[in-house]
Amino acid sequence: MRSIAELLAANLHDVFGCRDADRRAAMIGDIYADDIVFTDPDGVTTGRAQVAAKIDKLLAGIPEQVTFTDAGPIYLGPDRGALAWRLGPADAPIARGVDVITVDAGRITSMVTLLAP
Repeated sequence: MRSIAELLAANLHDVFGCRDADRRAAMIGDIYADDIVFTDPDGVTTGRAQVAAKIDKLLAGIPEQVTFTDAGPIYLGPDRGALAWRLGPADAPIARGVDVITVDAGRITSMVTLLAP
């Protein structure tokens, strides 16, 4: 079973940061609960397949050389964690945000993405 810190890292790098669709799909199956609820400024998405489709669409709109990177420490609680990230170069990111996850039985059951203005 992965720790909350490992789940946060896998979510950022092996899901949102992964350009290989098969590898990304396998990781989604490994770290997300079947009924994951993902909330971001665009709304609420429920279930692995719908979240995967949302991520596919996001990555299709971002040039391959633009990547997600950690942008601060990981924050941990008993069943939650948070990780700040940036999209693009450190000195001029396209977007910045924080992912807050809730974990149960070693899988992400909910994720909220907050974007910096």
